[in-house]
Amino acid sequence: MKRKIEFCLVYRDMWQSSGKYVPRVDQLKRIAPVIIEMGCFSRIETNGGASEQVNLLYGENPNVAVREWVKPFNEAGIQTMMLERALNGLRMYPVPADVRKLMFKVKKAQGVDIARSFCGLNDHRNLELSIKYAKEAGMISQAALSITYSEIHTVEYYMDLVDKMVEYGADEIGLKDMAGIGRPVTLGKLVTEIKAKYPYIRVHYHGHSGPGFSVASMLEVARAGADILDVAMEPLSWGMVHPDVITIQAMLKDAGFDVPEINMNAYMQARSLTQEFMDDFLVYFIDPKNKHTSSLLVGCGLPGGMMGSMMADLKGVHNAINMFLRKDGKKELTEDELLVQLFEEVAYVWPKVGNPPLVTPFSQYVKNIALMNILQMAQGKERYSQMDKNTWDMILGKTGKLPGTLAPEIVELAKKNNYEFFTDTPQSYYPDELDKYRKEMDENGWDYGQDDEELFELGMHDRQYRDYKSGVAKTKFEEELSAAKQKSNIQVITKILKSPELEKEELVARAEAKHPGAKQIVAPVAGIVLWELNVNEKSMPKPLGTRFNENDIVCFITAYYGQEEVKSLYNGQLCEVIVNHGQKVNKGDVIAFVN
Repeated sequence: MKRKIEFCLVYRDMWQSSGKYVPRVDQLKRIAPVIIEMGCFSRIETNGGASEQVNLLYGENPNVAVREWVKPFNEAGIQTMMLERALNGLRMYPVPADVRKLMFKVKKAQGVDIARSFCGLNDHRNLELSIKYAKEAGMISQAALSITYSEIHTVEYYMDLVDKMVEYGADEIGLKDMAGIGRPVTLGKLVTEIKAKYPYIRVHYHGHSGPGFSVASMLEVARAGADILDVAMEPLSWGMVHPDVITIQAMLKDAGFDVPEINMNAYMQARSLTQEFMDDFLVYFIDPKNKHTSSLLVGCGLPGGMMGSMMADLKGVHNAINMFLRKDGKKELTEDELLVQLFEEVAYVWPKVGNPPLVTPFSQYVKNIALMNILQMAQGKERYSQMDKNTWDMILGKTGKLPGTLAPEIVELAKKNNYEFFTDTPQSYYPDELDKYRKEMDENGWDYGQDDEELFELGMHDRQYRDYKSGVAKTKFEEELSAAKQKSNIQVITKILKSPELEKEELVARAEAKHPGAKQIVAPVAGIVLWELNVNEKSMPKPLGTRFNENDIVCFITAYYGQEEVKSLYNGQLCEVIVNHGQKVNKGDVIAFVN
């Protein structure tokens, strides 16, 4: 008898591996019946990740979106699935336990059947509560392994984690190959081991197509006993996303597996609708580079979906590095040369900071370390001169135990900064907060919502929820969309309409000429520059001539997680200010100069 393989359409991830936003609820309701009509999916990834956060960002209620989107699949007997990040829940930084617990209760009530839970560090302590809370809520708990490739991340390493997940009560094991760098043969061996030890456990493989391994990986894990494979569909398949269901179905059918047939008329209709949603507004937030597979990702191991943000970060750093090279009479770097340098630096620092699996948010932290290292070394500074709060939280163990061993120089740097290493269960560092949010809702007269779903949104995404309730989010999104449309329409007349980036470059160039030898103060993270924490409209940069010693705080940047200190790496006087109070900066942008 042919062994059956099921398909899961990762419709949420298709969008979020391509760009920032996901379709509106009215659009999702239109395509749901067509996806059902395709007849080849036993599961649909409907929500989770950042999808609900971005709903708030464009002024829509994510709870309405989830309920309306999953309903047709519930009625058709197709399972719905969400992605959550264990300690980080649905956001990029840790979540209190009571908010995490409420999340599973809310999502089950909204009609979501399966919780795919992963810890970016593969720390089983972070996953234990996810499994417990999912099962208490009546959901199927899928504990996912964050797949990466190194001498540490062996089959034995992952099997130790599987043993813990089964002990905690996980119903399924997911292989989350977020960068698509898992080697096919090794993945096949891992699935073989799982099925030999736990034949009753279903195995679900999720592999991005970025570096090109994923099709071979799907064949290997299927042969080894995997039950379910994640697939995509045009026009958002391949590139940095996932293989298309048509290709995977044909491959497995030829290999002798029992796979579902695809209603091609429905496929074409779903394809057309997805393109329509893109044309409506979503295309303005999709990076064209995400449509291309890149073998360059094999070496560095970074997820392909990061390419867009990474290239944006590189732009600012690129200009700064070339400025230093010009001053030293050295050859300037091309963007490609800098990209290779970045990939090499990622490969260098990754084992130094304990080999965290390169998945959200830890992939960003490792990339940020590498990027800032390159910039600092171009100025003659030491590596690791600028690392943000979140990166240090990872290094110090506040978000979980690192798989590898920290390099001696990292440990020494932590001691030099008087940082404390954490060894307790990560959740213990983040106290419950629902009572605080209940008080806020009561004071504002806000409805807790069906099954406390509005209370949950405030607890999970407090800043974004407040902006949504006030209407600020809708206004900001409309402005963002208008700017994105304008940008796409005026690319040919950039000489007439100067971008803010060009204006910044001119300011930096003038400051260089005015103050030869002056040192840059650069943004270690993206966000809003605050020259004073006591924020008001009159806040101003410090007066020119203000003296800074090395490691003195120059200003602050409001990032998504809070305030990040910007320190001077030099002794000197403030001689030029490039970015004023309240202005946005990208990582690597020049904020000021000291002489």
